[in-house]
Amino acid sequence: LHKTQDRPVAINGKVEIRPMMYVALSYDHRMIDGQQAVLFLVRFKELIEDPAAMLL
Repeated sequence: LHKTQDRPVAINGKVEIRPMMYVALSYDHRMIDGQQAVLFLVRFKELIEDPAAMLL
């Protein structure tokens, strides 16, 4: 996880400043398929953006 920084983001056709954080994942391509790693990161992003979903 990287630090959170304010960055410009397009929201509904308008530029707004929102806090953003980069997330990186390192893995061994011999053991894990890249598609599975990407799916994990997508799901991680969804859960971070909506923490209530973790309770379901």
